[in-house]
Amino acid sequence: MPSGCSTAYQSAADSFMQKLELLAPARDADTAIEAISHGADAVYIGAEAFGARSAAGNSVESIRRVCQYAHCFDAKVYVTVNTIIYDNELEAARKLVWELYHAGVDALIVQDMALLRMNLPPIALHASTQCDTRDPAKARFLEQVGFSQLVLARELSLEEISAIRAATSVPLEVFVHGALCVSYSGDCHAGALSMGRSANRGECPQICRLRYSLSDSRGLPLAADGHWLSLRDMNRLDSLAELARAGASSFKIEGRLKDVAYVKNVVASYSRALDALVATDPQRWRRASVGRTELHFQPDPSRAFNRGFTSYFLGGRPASDMRMAASATPKYVGRVIGRVQTVSGNRISIKSRETLANGDGIGWFGADGRLCGARVNRVDGNTLYLAEKPADLSPGTTVYRNRDKVWDELMALHTATRTIDVEFTLRPCVDGRVALDAADCRGNRVSVAMEADLQPARTPQEAKRRDTLGRLGDSIYRATGVSDRIGNRFMPVSAVVELRRRAIEQLDRAQRMRFRSDIRRKEDTAVDAGSPSLSYHANVANRMARDFYQSHGVADIEPAAEIRRPAGEPVVMTTRYCLRRELGHCIRCGASPGSWFLQATDGNVRMRADFDCARCGMTIRLL
Repeated sequence: MPSGCSTAYQSAADSFMQKLELLAPARDADTAIEAISHGADAVYIGAEAFGARSAAGNSVESIRRVCQYAHCFDAKVYVTVNTIIYDNELEAARKLVWELYHAGVDALIVQDMALLRMNLPPIALHASTQCDTRDPAKARFLEQVGFSQLVLARELSLEEISAIRAATSVPLEVFVHGALCVSYSGDCHAGALSMGRSANRGECPQICRLRYSLSDSRGLPLAADGHWLSLRDMNRLDSLAELARAGASSFKIEGRLKDVAYVKNVVASYSRALDALVATDPQRWRRASVGRTELHFQPDPSRAFNRGFTSYFLGGRPASDMRMAASATPKYVGRVIGRVQTVSGNRISIKSRETLANGDGIGWFGADGRLCGARVNRVDGNTLYLAEKPADLSPGTTVYRNRDKVWDELMALHTATRTIDVEFTLRPCVDGRVALDAADCRGNRVSVAMEADLQPARTPQEAKRRDTLGRLGDSIYRATGVSDRIGNRFMPVSAVVELRRRAIEQLDRAQRMRFRSDIRRKEDTAVDAGSPSLSYHANVANRMARDFYQSHGVADIEPAAEIRRPAGEPVVMTTRYCLRRELGHCIRCGASPGSWFLQATDGNVRMRADFDCARCGMTIRLL
């Protein structure tokens, strides 16, 4: 459960405790509601425009529905307005923000500094990962100019997160699960400059997921063709305590394009882990929302889409034998189920201990190293009848299951229930009426009363009244205590039901009145940006963003790459991931220096990797 609900009050000491927020992705309103039901403390969702996932937009009305549900549990709704904005779009962006504010949105996740110059409502602003916040100075600046929460770069170590925590006071948000960009977020221009599809505009063509040949400056191959810029997925399920101690308080799951089954499974996994963390030191930590989540399945992140997992740079520079790339394929391989024994037409037999089902999907790697796959039409023991004759499949080949039909059917069911604990007290009043007091775990207390002619009863009544009050149907409430002080006097069941209905109605009303969103922090107009100039890497795409930086001491501002193409062979990616280290050619370990070259095998993208050994990273230039 996202927060303890055994008592009707949250103690005053809670204000001194660290709130831990599980932040879940949502491609649409239904997914957002499921995320909250499965234990999320907040969700982030895209609006109709200006979100960094253009394929995951939602109407303001659908977002209003999410807010109404989320706020019942003190959960928050953040909307992504995190693309760069062109001059001719500024007014549309301003109007959208006002609509979102009136819909009940709690905060905006933004990249473009133009929003700090617009006439906006007092809605909280969070600095998107697209702001590329990787050091204390940048984090402190963003806090000083008015951001209420900072989304840190995925590449940071625990030590670096701690350093940023020491320099700031606003909540720090870190990614804990899902896809990794090979470039620092916000500093990838590969798609924009090679295909006209900008990641900073929500149209990333995923250049990093392509298959590349890799050669040195002499044109000699360095390795077999592979997806050398496609990273494995992040998984920090076992590192939440370390992150919390380092100063992170919002734990973000990536995946606004993921389906609802993925979100249910991963959110439930991390919610359980956060509950376990809170239980180790309830005087130090508590969940940021309230409510009791009952799961109707056993979550397992390994069953969700993934490219294999990595802890990335959380512990600092990784060991030389730790692989970060999913070089074989950017797709979901699945879990190993066994090896092929025989192949005959569309029928194969495998040696496996797994129970397979009609409708499963299987995959394998062919002789050329590419992932192949097929649908299983029928299962007869360890004999599989495939939908078509499998290509490049021979005895001895390892087979994976990348679609588990039984699991998919389970995840399509009602898999979680989230409720608010409430305690009832039924009592007589001195004026002859009967009152029902209700107190819930959010801190709301209400009383409702009605006329009632209480007469001595011939049979016991209390148990029946307690049972009636405890029947809350499909509401979000769960009765954890019912006190009946009327005694053995008769009261019609219909009157008890009416009092219960009124009490629940008043609890809902009290919650709407009590709930408060964060408000935007005041901008310190005197703070200096720390640099007299900005290159295209700062993504300044409009006059308001330019005005913002100029007011903070920046004199020379180069337009964003989407506005004016940089000259020469521009840097399109800045990374902490290093191809040399990945392939065992680290210069620090004695390998020869020099640039490497990447040529897409399925396209005309050609790039050069230059290595910055001083910072243990690389830059990618488009050729």
